Amino acid sequence: MPARRLPAEWETQSGIMLTWPHSHTDWNPILTNVEPVFVSICAHTSQHEKVLIVARDTEHKAHIQKCLSTTRVDYTNIKFGLADSNDSWARDHGAISVMDNEQPVLLDFNFNAWGGKYEYHLDNEINEKLQQQNLFHAPLQSIDFVLEGGSIESNGEGTLLTNQCLLSCSRNPGLDKAAIESTLKATLGIQEILWLKSGELIGDDTDAHIDTLARFVNANKIAYVGCDDKTDAHYQALHNMEQELKNLNNRKNEPYELIPLPLPDPIHNKEGQRLPATYANFLIINDAVLLPVYNQEKDYLAYTVLQKCFPGREIITINCLPLIHQYGSLHCVTMQFPKGILL
Repeated sequence: MPARRLPAEWETQSGIMLTWPHSHTDWNPILTNVEPVFVSICAHTSQHEKVLIVARDTEHKAHIQKCLSTTRVDYTNIKFGLADSNDSWARDHGAISVMDNEQPVLLDFNFNAWGGKYEYHLDNEINEKLQQQNLFHAPLQSIDFVLEGGSIESNGEGTLLTNQCLLSCSRNPGLDKAAIESTLKATLGIQEILWLKSGELIGDDTDAHIDTLARFVNANKIAYVGCDDKTDAHYQALHNMEQELKNLNNRKNEPYELIPLPLPDPIHNKEGQRLPATYANFLIINDAVLLPVYNQEKDYLAYTVLQKCFPGREIITINCLPLIHQYGSLHCVTMQFPKGILL
């Protein structure tokens, strides 16, 4: 085993990070609908581990504390950091944790809002500001490379699952696939990278992050978004992704066990645009899994599938219908930290 290792999400965690939405972000028109989702994530997660909430200033912190007072929260597990933000996608601007000789290290990769699609400079400064507040009990290393946490999946044993979003020329211009692979292996301690060419969700502005499509649920099992409806616009891309997954082998040259998740029924915004709803955007925490749901019958099917994937964990549903109106879901707004980082 190499000295550096990218943990799997199911390994013991010290907590998660949330960057709370506020009125100076694109959430403003639907803020009253979105904040209850963040409150629910906090309430459930705080029963299992710590939650680091990033507030833009002391006034915002006081507002968040008032929001949390409306529900059952374990306040002993709530921590606050202060840093202004452009948006709330902690999965992508949050630091990525690795274990170096089994000691946690935080990697602060560059964040450029999925290739410069939106303003991002405040988000790109959050990790350093939190480190200056002594909120992390681990060193923070700056890495001059654009990488978002939602674009990578680790099985904890040296294998990384990703797709073509990493090859976008607007992220790391001048670097080809070989150079990107080399950087990922060196910084994350990866030995094998599994690349998917197919799979996308309409409305996703991340160039098809892997955490909306296919997820490791253990070292040799992958849950993925399936689609049996040939009339659905997603059918061909998801069918092609399924075939690619079936052709993947683990490091023992054995096929992965594949578990299809349902594709939610189409959800559209008021302009008629289809939104990127997905059950693959779940979050694994200590002894539980938070599952995004969307007020439809397929929610229960996704629940039963995920319960079989995680028989020893409680499956907790979180209504994420408001989140997808900004084109992301539950996993996208969170970032987990392994043990030893949040004390």
